[in-house]
Amino acid sequence: MDIQMLLKDMVEQGVEDIFIISGRPVSCKQNKLVKNWGEEKLTPAQTQEMLLAVYALAGRNPETFLKRGDDDFSFAIKGVSRFRVNAYKQRGSYAAVIRVVAFTLPDPEEMRLPSTVLDLAELRRGMILVTGPSGSGKTTTLTCLLEKINEQRSAHIITLEDPIEYLLSHKKSIVSQRELMIDTENYPSALRAALRQSPDVILIGELRDMEAIEIALTAAETGHLILAALHSLGAANAVDRLVDAYPAEQQEQVRMQISMVLQAVVSQQLLPAIDGSLVPAFEVMQCNGAIRTLIRDGRTHQIPSVLQTSSAEGMISMDTSLAKLYREGLISKQTALTYSMSQEYLLRQIENK
Repeated sequence: MDIQMLLKDMVEQGVEDIFIISGRPVSCKQNKLVKNWGEEKLTPAQTQEMLLAVYALAGRNPETFLKRGDDDFSFAIKGVSRFRVNAYKQRGSYAAVIRVVAFTLPDPEEMRLPSTVLDLAELRRGMILVTGPSGSGKTTTLTCLLEKINEQRSAHIITLEDPIEYLLSHKKSIVSQRELMIDTENYPSALRAALRQSPDVILIGELRDMEAIEIALTAAETGHLILAALHSLGAANAVDRLVDAYPAEQQEQVRMQISMVLQAVVSQQLLPAIDGSLVPAFEVMQCNGAIRTLIRDGRTHQIPSVLQTSSAEGMISMDTSLAKLYREGLISKQTALTYSMSQEYLLRQIENK
């Protein structure tokens, strides 16, 4: 099977993810639905051949994958697309999930990105978190913010990614994009180095551990703008995830630190729309005095109620966003309820239209 032709065909059909795994045909995901691409079930020998062909296309040595059993990298096929690959072993055979990443940068309007989110690019210091489950578009949202900064400010933007998805060109800003395992070893060491590279804006692809969180908070305290992705849903959960990364005896101090440097949390989900496509829903928390007090005092469970009553300050609760999508006829009532944070509040929002 010609892997380059397969990838080209998949891109032309608008596929989002490609699955290579033994025991079933090559599969793909479109609008969150997995379907087979052909009938022939792949053997372990075929998946090995296909995966090594992907490594050859990417010009990457498979040594890391063979040693560790998994690997992340990205590559491009000229005139086709960029691809993000996660290679792994399962049941002793080779497997991979390949995500299609467009060459063109995302359009905030097409993404239905709220203006309050784009306005966060005006901030000069502190921390902005973009959170959500895997595949919810966190990287796309962060890229939109970076591109707005790149177009409007004279600054040095440093991105630390695993792997690089969107390629940014130098505009008003200088852009340094660093990929883990190719340009640098890990997030903590890359972050320490970034602080010596005269940065104005630092993007962290994922806050994975206490060491990375600690350096990111310090960087935000010292006058840099930090943008970071986090795997959690909801602003309150994002704050708790940061705090819980620390031992109990340090958590009070960390809450104080977060309350001072956190500027905003954007939480997002991708939902199945009525027309079969996907539509994003956003929660936006801007850190005002009330929010900072709740974080400092460990009362993050009260954050959702502040979001519900602070729309005048540019805040959007997830349930408000879902109710709006339902009223616009984009999603069904059942979808809104399935993805809601509080079904009771959502139903009130829907009924009070």
